[in-house]
Amino acid sequence: MLHTFVSYVEDKPGVLTRVASLFRRLNINIISLTVGRSERPGLSRLTLVCEASAEAGDRIRASMFKLENVIDVDDIAGAPSVTRELALIKVAATKHTRSAIFELVEVFRARIVDLAPESLLIEMTGVESKIEGLIQVLTEGDNRILEICRSGKMTMRRGHHTSSVLRAMGAAAETERDDSANQLQQAQEGAVVQPD
Repeated sequence: MLHTFVSYVEDKPGVLTRVASLFRRLNINIISLTVGRSERPGLSRLTLVCEASAEAGDRIRASMFKLENVIDVDDIAGAPSVTRELALIKVAATKHTRSAIFELVEVFRARIVDLAPESLLIEMTGVESKIEGLIQVLTEGDNRILEICRSGKMTMRRGHHTSSVLRAMGAAAETERDDSANQLQQAQEGAVVQPD
């Protein structure tokens, strides 16, 4: 089964090497790996997809959590989530084939981000199957794909908040309650102290 691990790691050299070494030691292939800045200063969000049994998934999660500079790990396989991938596809194009490629891009709700005399650069965001579909249609036709660059999967739980978000929401709610209480107290004091 596929496991999608979402981990917060410190922005320090060697963290990615430690994570990759763990998977090498466990003899598990990484299918997709995406790392980028997160909403938390000093931390990056690492999304990693691999294929392993359910038992191995639990072992991987526990082992990742033990790694130095890893702050939090969540296995969101099977959880309701939103997953996206970005692809840049450079296709050979002539004045005769360009209009057909434009129509195809529109059908797949992608967009042309660069236009050169001999090629087009297509940008597409979506689930993996949608990107694979566009690539398949392009290769089945007379179009020649010159280059493909794809990001790994980016995944986020639906409607589930991390502990940091819950703390932030709790702090906001607490501040709101304190403000309301202060306003009520001031109104009551004002009503009592006001002269005739």
